[in-house]
This record gives sequence, C-alpha cells and structure tokens, in this order.
Amino acid sequence: MVNDISCRNFEKVNKILEKYDYKPSNLISIFQEVQEIYRYLPEEILVYISTAMGIAPSRIFGVATFYESFSLEPKGKNLIKVCDGTACHVRNSDKILSTTKEILNLKGDTKTTDDMLFTLETVSCLGACGLAPVIVINDKVYGNMTPEKVRQLINDIKEASCNDQDS
Repeated sequence: MVNDISCRNFEKVNKILEKYDYKPSNLISIFQEVQEIYRYLPEEILVYISTAMGIAPSRIFGVATFYESFSLEPKGKNLIKVCDGTACHVRNSDKILSTTKEILNLKGDTKTTDDMLFTLETVSCLGACGLAPVIVINDKVYGNMTPEKVRQLINDIKEASCNDQDS
C-alpha cells in the first residue's frame, strides 16, 4: 500500500488524467482509478486533480463525498462488508458484526485496524437475501454466516497475510 504521496505517485495520477483527456465528465472514472491505487482518495491528490483539471475544489470534494463508493479515509488491505438489510438483520447479522469487531479489535466508530489489514463496513443490502446473513470480503460473498465462520475466515486471511510476508 502507498503511504506517502510523492512525485512518482502524481505521475500515476497524470497518466490517469491523460487517459481521460482531463474531461470533467470523466471525473468518476478518474476517482475510481485513483482509489484503486491508494485504496482511498487522498486530499492532496484531490487538490492536485482540481488544479490539473481546472475544476473548483468544492466540486471535486462534492463528487468525492456524494458517492458512497469513494472514501476519503485510508482502507485496509481486506475490505469486509457486513450486511444489515432486513433479511440479514432478522437472521442476526448484529452478532456477525459484533463478532467481527471483536476479532479485529475495533472499538467505537473505528473501521480500520491499526495494521491496515482490515476495514469493516456495514451496508444496507448486498442483494443476497436468500443467503442471509451475508458478508462480503474483498468482493467475495459468504452466506449463511455464523460468528464461528467469521472467526475462521478472518483467521485464514490473517494466516495467509503472515505467509505472504514470510515469502
């Protein structure tokens, strides 16, 4: 993950801006690609895009904050989404959420672990009601979840992450 914003990284942003011809109508696509690089939309990059495209910063930040898919805060390597839609809620998604927070040691409104390995989000619906309760980890859907299954999934990810660092 990129923690610093250097000239090299502005070069990546420049390539994205060039790809979309600096057109304001392509702003969402530009943001999507920038977010792929950084895992969020850093303020410094948004200001740079504003200047490079000649768009008021208020418009840039307005678009970035309007869409839920964009984040102005760094996200962890693994994104966990816990569904709290009606079907999931009545099937105890609150237990899935509380277990996940406990496993990740997330307190209060904190969404991302200190090691930047996980970010936890609650969503209104994942569209997989027949599999309730449902979570999504890195775009993979897991249905009929239980606290025990969540614990195993997260432990597997942690173990795989440790093995990746050992390589």
